[in-house]
Amino acid sequence: MSNQQPANSGNNEHTALEVDGLTVVGRPSDVEIISGITLRVRRGEILGLVGESGSGKTTLGLSLLAHCKRATEITAGAISLSGTPLLGRTENEVRQMRGRSVAYIPQSPASALNPALRLRTQLSEALHAGPAPGNGTAGDTPRVLDRVREVLREVALPDDDAFLKRYPHQLSGGQQQRVAIAMAFIGYPDLIVLDEPTTGLDVTTQAHVLQTIRRMTRDYGTAGVYISHDMAVVADLADDIAVMYQGDVVERGAANDVLAAPQHPYTARLLRAVPLLKTGGHAEPEEEPGDALLRVRGLQANYGSAPVLQNIDIDVRRGQCVALLGESGSGKTTLSRSVVGLHHRFTGEVLFDGEALAPSSYRRTAEQRRRVQYIFQNPYEALNPRKRVRDLILAPYIHLAGQPTDPDAVVHEALERAALPAAYAERFPEQLSGGERQRVSIARAIATKPDLLICDEITSALDVSVQAEIVQLLRNLQDDGMALLFVTHNIALVSNIAQKVAVLNKGEIVEYGHVGTVMSDPRHSYTRALIADTPDFELSFSESPLHRTIQAPPVKAAPRAE
Repeated sequence: MSNQQPANSGNNEHTALEVDGLTVVGRPSDVEIISGITLRVRRGEILGLVGESGSGKTTLGLSLLAHCKRATEITAGAISLSGTPLLGRTENEVRQMRGRSVAYIPQSPASALNPALRLRTQLSEALHAGPAPGNGTAGDTPRVLDRVREVLREVALPDDDAFLKRYPHQLSGGQQQRVAIAMAFIGYPDLIVLDEPTTGLDVTTQAHVLQTIRRMTRDYGTAGVYISHDMAVVADLADDIAVMYQGDVVERGAANDVLAAPQHPYTARLLRAVPLLKTGGHAEPEEEPGDALLRVRGLQANYGSAPVLQNIDIDVRRGQCVALLGESGSGKTTLSRSVVGLHHRFTGEVLFDGEALAPSSYRRTAEQRRRVQYIFQNPYEALNPRKRVRDLILAPYIHLAGQPTDPDAVVHEALERAALPAAYAERFPEQLSGGERQRVSIARAIATKPDLLICDEITSALDVSVQAEIVQLLRNLQDDGMALLFVTHNIALVSNIAQKVAVLNKGEIVEYGHVGTVMSDPRHSYTRALIADTPDFELSFSESPLHRTIQAPPVKAAPRAE
């Protein structure tokens, strides 16, 4: 590992991060994961680091904390924080710099917060690295507590004793992420690395979190490196954008310049894959004749004694996609789980193809369960890591339809419909990317040839290009006559895949209709607020020759793992 200080380091007092020639390789293959990266980020500015899964952006982000994942090693280059070299130090010295010189906000706040410790303890421990300006040291309890309360107010959270006594599980997802932000800023760091911190948040919570990050970065004079696959979020937040492809930064510049006139074909391809919010007027299509495949009437659901859903009416026809849109806690997942029989504490009527479905899946017939399939949000948790793809696909088929006469044909057909090669049948989940795992989840669900597919936030953790491929796959399934109930908080995605949308707020449908009508002329204030909070941008280069002739760069021979 090199401890060489970057050239001209310290000459510019406004520069918080300098990276020169950083190279990380995988062991024992010696394949370069990132190659000769050079970056500069000034105080108070945010660099958006974008690229597909496997591009190396997370590896680069972790390197900025002098941390390498298992079987990787920094072999060349230098990193400097406000003129102080980070590499080449002892583990204890690096530990002292983390929190004070560089902090980290992970994608999941559950990764940053200890479930066994109260918030007061965790926030106080984040000041371990020494004195904060004008606020004493981590060992000075009254002054530390003053700083804890101050930073909580800055992220718009309560600072009273009752809140400080809470455990992480007693907070909403948005509150947990705000606490993670507070922990990152509490030590006045020079640099904060933010690794997809809003991926799982609804648009309203995301807008508040992004506003907090932007304001605190400016106020503290802290530099930010924001890692994301969401180009719309980066466009709304970042000052500069660096685009990574297979371990290299292939384009870097001011955010407005990169978005308006991308110079590299890969950047343009990423931008073309972004689902843009369509709010223009659309003629409302006539309702198709015939009965709805799924008809829900007067559904009310509870968790214990707490009501979650009230008076839900919704229809889904064959070949149609109906989106359930709303914030976290709005009840959209509870509704989808009630339909599939995973949540049985509900009253009302759920009819499928004219027959009433029992509340619990255990009381439904095998044929009813075969015809209604569910795809979970997180493919990393949905797939058994010890089973091959072949076995994962065959298990529900055998359980619901019996042993097939030709198992290989069942597996290969399901993989083909999910746009995966037949050879993937012999792989284990750990050998697949996130997008490939989600495709396997889709293949498993459609292997039984269902009539209704329930998709629970299945694209929320995928980069834009993979997301676009999944959306196209779902469109193809619709063309084959399959009905979709699509749970999401991504409004732009709704306008690109669904024909009808139901907007849920606090357990009630506040707006329901054809997507074009709802998006172009929302009647409810909640729907208007969701649309206003959605990051969006126009592709001004859409008519350029580059856009018309876009092609992906050639793929290098050696695969990369982020």
